[in-house]
Amino acid sequence: MLSDVFINIFEDGLFSAIAAIGFSSISNTPRRAYLACALIAASGHAIRYVLTLPEFGGMHIILAGTVASFAIGVFAVLLAPRIKCPAEVCFFPALLPMIPGMYAYRTIEALVSCLFHTREEIFGHYFYLLAYNGLTCSFIILGMVIGATIPIYLFKKLSFSATR
Repeated sequence: MLSDVFINIFEDGLFSAIAAIGFSSISNTPRRAYLACALIAASGHAIRYVLTLPEFGGMHIILAGTVASFAIGVFAVLLAPRIKCPAEVCFFPALLPMIPGMYAYRTIEALVSCLFHTREEIFGHYFYLLAYNGLTCSFIILGMVIGATIPIYLFKKLSFSATR
């Protein structure tokens, strides 16, 4: 149902906003930036979620994460002058909920399984999982870094005038 999709999008955004506030609080972010970090994280994570849905294109998580990180960067650059903080203060906590934890966990799990299995076909299977999950995790993080930093250079004048 369509209402279930909207509920899932809202939940995804809400939980990432809560995580962004948590990451903001432990990284010494000014309190005036908490709301901006939460809004940016919620919108970015919701964008990634929507882009990966089959109903809305079914994009691969690497490309969807890059597009969502670009949106996070744009929102951070636009909101930075309003809260009188650099854009990085907003987009670092907003990006952290998008870190691909399950891919990283499965990579380490496959690595350990490779070490303990000596039969070639089982080792080959776990090595495949190691390579797939490790490359996916690496490319998601690379896409996040590239996507979030491009807006800083695109809107250089606005970005670096936020703290003046």
